[in-house]
Amino acid sequence: MNFLFGIPMITFFPTFFLFESVSVSVWLYREKEIKNKLLNKFDTPELIDEVILKLIENNLINNVRYAEMYVHVRKRKGFGPKKIQFELMTKGIDDSISSIAITEEGSWKEAAQKAFNKKFQNGASNEFKERNKQKNFLQNRGFSFEEIDSVLG
Repeated sequence: MNFLFGIPMITFFPTFFLFESVSVSVWLYREKEIKNKLLNKFDTPELIDEVILKLIENNLINNVRYAEMYVHVRKRKGFGPKKIQFELMTKGIDDSISSIAITEEGSWKEAAQKAFNKKFQNGASNEFKERNKQKNFLQNRGFSFEEIDSVLG
């Protein structure tokens, strides 16, 4: 802790101290997550609200940017737009924001093909039971019927 004239700086500049104590990677989090992290460290909700407002003003918290990054990462891991949209909804991101991020990411048929190829190296099966297993895999990953049909033909 820094001291000024032998008194902790938090006494003089509590907002600045709280603001500076927030990690540099703050833009990877949503407002709710940051607020919870700060509430675990400090017990001054009014001050935390002030810090959150400063983070938003300085564009360090941005739900649009968070949604774009989340969609990109989850798509790369082989998940489809439906599952990603649901995950963002449970994280408190507006449907309008998540829909835009998912639409802008695009090329979901290619993502479905990659996820399928990674799981099933032998390609699409002609057997009914195996084909259903392949469809269920893609459905559980969050791909639409159109994307699944483009993969399985």
